Amino acid sequence: MRKIILFSLFLIIGLIGSQTIPTALNPEAFEKLKSFFDAMLYICLAFIMINVGREFELDKTKWKSYTEDYFIAMATAAVPWLLICGYFIFLMPAEYRTSWDTWKETLLLSRFAAPTSAGILFTMLAAAGLKKSWVFQKTRVLAIFDDLDTILLMIPLQILMIGMKWQLGVVVLFVFLCLYLGWTKLNKFRMPQNWTSILGYATMLVFFCQGIYMVTKACFGHDSAIHIEILLPAFILGMVMKTRENHSRSNEIASNVISYMFMLLVGLSAPLFVGVDFGATAGDCMLGKVGDMSWGEIAFHVLITTVLSNVGKLLPVFFYRDRSLTERLALSIGMFTRGEVGAGIVFIALGYGLGGPLLAIALLTILTNLILTGFFVVLVKHLALKAETEKHD
Repeated sequence: MRKIILFSLFLIIGLIGSQTIPTALNPEAFEKLKSFFDAMLYICLAFIMINVGREFELDKTKWKSYTEDYFIAMATAAVPWLLICGYFIFLMPAEYRTSWDTWKETLLLSRFAAPTSAGILFTMLAAAGLKKSWVFQKTRVLAIFDDLDTILLMIPLQILMIGMKWQLGVVVLFVFLCLYLGWTKLNKFRMPQNWTSILGYATMLVFFCQGIYMVTKACFGHDSAIHIEILLPAFILGMVMKTRENHSRSNEIASNVISYMFMLLVGLSAPLFVGVDFGATAGDCMLGKVGDMSWGEIAFHVLITTVLSNVGKLLPVFFYRDRSLTERLALSIGMFTRGEVGAGIVFIALGYGLGGPLLAIALLTILTNLILTGFFVVLVKHLALKAETEKHD
């Protein structure tokens, strides 16, 4: 419980910092600091995901069950996405609801509601002492597949916005190459696995992904640069390592410190929204046609979208019938956590010129879910422990 409180505290401190630091620094100094924070965030995320991959148990004889898990994860991501998309379309003036431009912009922006934050989820559930539970094991599979589905589906959504580009094909090829390596080379490579080594691997992966982006940006421009998300290659690297158990005190302390830093940096990565006129950010995009909204109206819609996005994640309750309802409910609530992947989709939407109050609602919904993460994890722990008690009664 102490760790969960500390994680939540670091997250909230980060969120406060994200709204105060930009106004305290000049723009140039803030951009340099933000670049540093972003790099550290991805290194911490890569460190966490490498360790998740190391601990990932894959039984190749049960590939059919993984296929079922993937489709459940895909549906669990799709339901909140489509609920939010429908709600955003409902908020648009009637004359714009049937426009294809409205739909493609809404489909892209509302995708923020789909992905579960694997990094935050694994960090918090491990802190809750649930690593040995069925809920943790199954959530780990669904969350990875959930984020993988989002990475893949963003490609056709981006094609809708900018047309077919060869760079998107490179991303698809890289994703399938990672999956092939993870499946064929599982636990094959003997590599040092103390915390300093894993931190080194994480740093090299981040520099590799960032290097590809910088080179392609220099060659083809910002809009045609190749973005490779760190989550999948870091997870696959952990999978291909021949796992060695290393429970030394120094490794445990380092993992805890990096996890605390990750939560702080997730909060610090939130875009500035205090004092921002979101109506002025709408530009010529169709979503801007929704018109101005007061902060009271935005808050009301944030409440609705928060409820819809989380209700949509309850889909796993209807599957895994060999498990108790309590366990299935714990699994579903575990999928509520949102974070860096959803925020990344909002950043992509910003890059395509989308803005206005609907963008503010999307952003504030993510931040609301982040603040509620500690509560969700405590609830998952309570349900998981209750399920264990029910088994022994």
